[in-house]
Amino acid sequence: MLAELLYKDRLLVDYADKELSIWPAEDWPYFFPYRERSRKLGAGFPGLAELEQEALAYIRANGPVSSDTLPIGGEIFWHSSMHWSGHWHKDSKAARSVLEQLYTDGTLVIHHKNGSRKFYDLAERHLEASLLRADFPCADNEDLLCWRVLRRIGAVGLLWDKNSPAFLGIELNADRRKSVLSTLEERGAILPARVEGIKAAFYYRAEDEPLMRAVLAGTTDNKARMEFLAPLDPLLWDKTMLAALWDFRYSWEIYTPADKRKYGYYTLPVLWGSDFIGRIEAAADQKEDTLRVKNIWLEPGVRQTGKLQLAFDRTLRRFARFNDCSKVDFCGGKAGVSADAAR
Repeated sequence: MLAELLYKDRLLVDYADKELSIWPAEDWPYFFPYRERSRKLGAGFPGLAELEQEALAYIRANGPVSSDTLPIGGEIFWHSSMHWSGHWHKDSKAARSVLEQLYTDGTLVIHHKNGSRKFYDLAERHLEASLLRADFPCADNEDLLCWRVLRRIGAVGLLWDKNSPAFLGIELNADRRKSVLSTLEERGAILPARVEGIKAAFYYRAEDEPLMRAVLAGTTDNKARMEFLAPLDPLLWDKTMLAALWDFRYSWEIYTPADKRKYGYYTLPVLWGSDFIGRIEAAADQKEDTLRVKNIWLEPGVRQTGKLQLAFDRTLRRFARFNDCSKVDFCGGKAGVSADAAR
């Protein structure tokens, strides 16, 4: 479904923002300053323009290419501006450098991926002309800054007035952040909230006010739903805020050496209702059509009840289907959970 939305329907694009991200294609005009900055930085690199024209001519004649299929050889120093700022890197593959530059310029988009390998094609072949030619929708850079902050608040749902990884890629010091939040509040775009025991103010989008009121009034569907959250889920962007609100401490250990991991290579937080109740480590064995559950850790104070076990069983079956598996196997031989004694 995601591949269709990205590479067939073109309702989404994978492009830079907080990091390499996926966002609605309709947001393309807002990233005009980013593309413009990339073009200016690229223009200052001797010989790059000739290589770009060579690459574009080949793509026009032959269609989508990857760095392995574009016939440009040699080594160059290349520029990457994936985070709204410029850095010079050394790369041994000129083809990759040229494709990355044209991609950050907005001349190319990712046509499709084969595993982690990207294939690029002309943006004009896949995005609507009206979108590519749209005017920059912000009045000035300050207006753009407000749009980006509001967008991040919407992604997480609730953000506090503190330095936060959720604002990664946006140039915000404390004074600037407070100014932007004040402007958004004056415009009626965000509303403040206070959390007992936490000094910093929180903010949420004004359009989410009906949901906030329903939650506070207890009139929402309060049936507890269990979810296994992906490590890069927006709710997990700010680990300090996560700990402050839920007393839940999570670290993605994929880059942690095996002997130093507290849990596992790809351990997912478990959200049940409005509480983080533990974490799970599972892996899809698609050759055997089986989701293998390596371990489940519960947070202190979480009781192993029949209701909890039923919720896990249902969620695991759903998670197995999501991973194209029809069976669930508990590697320890038991369909149980273990208390988190490491905390």
